[in-house]
Formats: sequence, C-alpha cells, structure tokens
Amino acid sequence: MKILSGDIGGTKTRLALFDTRRGKLDNLREQTYPSQKYANLDTVIRDFLESIQTIPDAAGLGLAGPIKDRVCTTTNLPWTIDADRLESDLGIPSVALLNDLEATAWGISALAEDDLVTLQEGLPDPAGNRMVIAAGTGLGEAGLFWDGVHHLPFATEGGHCDFAPHDTLEFELLSWLQRKYGHASWERVVSGPGLINIFEFLLDHEDVEAPQWLAKKMQLEDPAAVIHKAATDATNPTCTKALTMFTRLYGSETGNQALKLMATGGVFIGGGIAPKIISWLKQPEFINAFREKGQMQPLMGDMAVKVITNDRTALFGPVLRILSEKGLDHL
Repeated sequence: MKILSGDIGGTKTRLALFDTRRGKLDNLREQTYPSQKYANLDTVIRDFLESIQTIPDAAGLGLAGPIKDRVCTTTNLPWTIDADRLESDLGIPSVALLNDLEATAWGISALAEDDLVTLQEGLPDPAGNRMVIAAGTGLGEAGLFWDGVHHLPFATEGGHCDFAPHDTLEFELLSWLQRKYGHASWERVVSGPGLINIFEFLLDHEDVEAPQWLAKKMQLEDPAAVIHKAATDATNPTCTKALTMFTRLYGSETGNQALKLMATGGVFIGGGIAPKIISWLKQPEFINAFREKGQMQPLMGDMAVKVITNDRTALFGPVLRILSEKGLDHL
C-alpha cells in the first residue's frame, strides 16, 4: 500500500508518502509546509499530490484538535478538516483523521532505542498503560491501554485542563494568566507560547524590562527559541528563570497525566520542544516535579520516562493505525 501521512500543527504541516509493500515503512517523499500561509489543508494536500503525481491508497492525518464524526476544527489554525470531503474532492479512497498525539502514540511502536533518551529508568510493566505528552505550538496528551495483545492509543484534550500551581510564585502566575486569558490551562504554560507567557510574567512580577538586545532578537526571531538560547548561554537571568520554571511545570503536568492514566508501561515525551531542551529536562527540576505526588511518589519513581527524539514519529503513527485496521500490523 501507498499511504499518505500528515502531521498537521499550528506552525507547520508535514506530509509524507509511505510504501508498505516490503513489510516496512519506506518514506518515498516528504514535504513541509508553513501552516499559517495556507487557507485550508485541502490546498496543501493538493500541492503535495501534484508533486508526487500519484493518488495514494489511503491517507492518515494527525491533527491538533478534537475529532468528531470524521471532522476536526484545529485548535491553533482556522481550518476545518472533513474526511468525507477530502475523499470526494481529492479522490483518495480512504482518509482517516487522528488527534496529533494519538498519531504520535501509534508511532511509538516504530521507534528504536536510539530514538529515545531516558530521563528515568523506572521499572516498566510491559502490560501497563502508556502515555504521550508533547509541548510544541500547543500541549498535546494521549494514552495507550493494553488490550492483552497490543497497546492501543486513544486521544485526550488534557492540555486544556486547568493549570494547577505548586507554590506562591506559581499562584501569582495563575492570577496573571487568568487576567490575560480568563481560563488558564496547562497549555498556557507548557508550550512554546507558554514559555513566552512565563517570561513575560516574570518581567512583570520582578518589575524589570527585557534588555534592548534581547527584545530586538525576540522581535526578529522565534521568541521561545531566543529565551531558550539566552537561558542556556546564561546571558539573561529572567530567561534562565523562565526556562527553569517551564521545565518544572512540564515535569509536573507530565506526572499529573501519568498518575491519571496509571502509565506504568512507560511515559513518552514528544513534540518539538523536548529534544531541543534535553539538557534542561535532565536537570533535577523536571523529574523531581514529575515524582512529587505525595503518597504516590514511590509509584512515580517506578515509571520509565523517555524523550522521543525521532521527529517522524507522528508521521509513522497514521500509517500504523491504517495498517492495524486492515489487519496488517506486522511491520
């Protein structure tokens, strides 16, 4: 089978054509598009299909947003994707829509050990539930339950749950977020825009201004990336404090999700941010916040925690989902 796979996010849309005939995932062609420059996903897919001059046997699309009745209105894009319409308009025989983190969860089974960085070895239970969390443009979360034979993924929108502060400073951050947004979700702090929120809160809290050189770089470049670099290079103390706080909050919400799903089979951290801040995630703040769950701390210490470094995981997932539904999950 030739399967079109898509990883559609608020910043970029990645499309790839996979051939599965030889019992493995052969990536025949891949292209990345800036999501914000397109009015809809249909146009992006049309451009890709014209470039490959073929109609795939099926398509699987991972989307940042909830899916109902084969329709998804994306969270961080003004797009509405209708699987039935895509089949009709593009001539693709079968189109499946997946939540983007559900897609990543499916893709885990295609990863090798060198696609993962271990933050905590733990004592993983092969038949225990698993989970995936991923901070990027937004915050995605998904689970995998053991059905006796396989780990089967399911979507959640846990990133939009209420942000829960841990200490006095975080309570002040919560109040600041509520004044700014009304509803303060975890996505408002654990995401690329969330890191910017934390930085701006700290400037306000400490009654300081960003130095001119930093403010200029943040105007010209990705502000979250600028904060990360300044923190890593120790060239601005507010950036260092912001990334330290971000790291702790990422660990805290990862632990919240792991506890809710009883993820004794493994905790997987995906998304675009984690691989870039590996050195920060390896510092005590992340794993300490992950474990600090009161009476459940021993349980949290037994959970294996790993960062996914293969950025094609969310592209593998839709293909494996389609093959599984056709009884061809032997790859």
